[in-house]
Amino acid sequence: MTTRPVIIADSSPLIALAIIGQLDLLRELYAQVFAPPAVWEEVTVKGRGLPGSHEVSQLTWLEIKAPETELMQALLILVDRGEAEAIALANTIQGSTVLLDDARARRVAERFGIPRIGTLGILRRAKKAGLLEQVRPLVEQLRDNGIYMRQNLVDAVLRDLGEIGG
Repeated sequence: MTTRPVIIADSSPLIALAIIGQLDLLRELYAQVFAPPAVWEEVTVKGRGLPGSHEVSQLTWLEIKAPETELMQALLILVDRGEAEAIALANTIQGSTVLLDDARARRVAERFGIPRIGTLGILRRAKKAGLLEQVRPLVEQLRDNGIYMRQNLVDAVLRDLGEIGG
C-alpha cells in the first residue's frame, strides 16, 4: 500500500475493533484517524464502562475533529449524531473514507459520494496487508459479543480471503 489515507470513524466500528483487540489496525492502515466529537462522547463518556470505552479513551493517535455544522444539521434528519458528524467530516476532508457499519448511514454516505468501509472491510484490508493471519476467528469473537454482521457479507469476505470454500 503506497497511500495511507485518512479515515473518519463512527462509534460502532471503534467499539467492535476494541472488543477484538484490533484498534491498532486503523493506525496501521491509515495515515490519520479522526473521530468527530459526538462519536468520542458516545463511546468514552456515555459508554463509560461498556465494551470498548476504556480502550478508545486511551488512544493517543485518534484525533477528535468537529465537522462543519451546516451539512451535519441536514444529515441529522437521516442518521444519528455520531454518524451525521462522521459523514459531514468525511465530506470536508478530501480523500478520506468514513468507517461506518450502519446500513442506513452507509447509504447516506454513498449518496454524497463518500468512500466508506465497515469493520469487516477493515479486517479484510488488514489481512490483505499482512497484518492479520485470519479474519474468521475475529468475526466469531464479534458475534459472540453481540455484534451483528450479515451472513452473506461475512461469507463473501471470508471466501475472498480464502478462509472458506467457494
